[in-house]
Amino acid sequence: MQNILITGTSSGFGELIARTLLQKGYAVAATMRELNGKNADAARRLKALAGQIPGRLHLFELDVTSEASVSRAVEQAAEAMGSVEVVVNNAGYGLGGFMEAVTTEQLNHQLDVNVTGVHRVMRAVLPGMRQSGKGLIINISSIMGRVVVPFATAYTTSKYALEGLSESYHYELARTGVDVVIVEPGAFGTHFMTNMIGGQDQDRIDSYGDLAGLPDTMWQNLGNTLKGENAPDPQDVADAVLHLIETAPGRRPLRTVVDPLLGGEGPMNINRAAEQIQAQMLEGMGFKDLLGVKG
Repeated sequence: MQNILITGTSSGFGELIARTLLQKGYAVAATMRELNGKNADAARRLKALAGQIPGRLHLFELDVTSEASVSRAVEQAAEAMGSVEVVVNNAGYGLGGFMEAVTTEQLNHQLDVNVTGVHRVMRAVLPGMRQSGKGLIINISSIMGRVVVPFATAYTTSKYALEGLSESYHYELARTGVDVVIVEPGAFGTHFMTNMIGGQDQDRIDSYGDLAGLPDTMWQNLGNTLKGENAPDPQDVADAVLHLIETAPGRRPLRTVVDPLLGGEGPMNINRAAEQIQAQMLEGMGFKDLLGVKG
């Protein structure tokens, strides 16, 4: 599989994943919002790299909240590369602070980007993948899709939903030859926290009195930890994605935890337990062959 589409490549994991795959010689359709606007510098960085490495770069505008934008970008990528064989759904953002201060509109937008946006992209690429009888979709989730961190409730909610969406697709597509897997990063020193948005209902925040500053304190402390000498390297996430792409069908794990800061034991224990329960349930229903794509 050589032709890869990545969403959210303007910074963070997405940009690193694009760079890593280009350096390995893959054809990469790097997508982002406002390609010629606020993300023009990010596009220029990728273009500058592309002239020095073996991979083929294609840049396309893609807003995961727009059906038309998603369809157009996928069509452009398929035409430019010949096909879309791998998708890395990375686009997303964090909504933090007291959940009570998060408006309904804010929560809906968080879910639209982090969950429904992934579904839009998958619906756009799946007909072609199913027709070819092969494909790989890697959804970038979070350990916060398995464990709960306070003051990131909207984001956690979106990642729990993404986990369910991804795992359900994993089983439903197993017989088609299309593999759907999940990467669960821990905390890394990317722009995620600096770009995090808080709840817009200031009256609700103020009503917490002396506790109102608690979310900011927690995130500042974590941010300071991620700036230290022993801070985890976000390149680990890009390397995990590369490893999944280069692993043969039938041998990829459903979930890959990348959490050097905390070691990832909690999420990995949850994943192992859930995997056993799911296997027992599907086998009991007579659907053992849905547990994963066959090699």
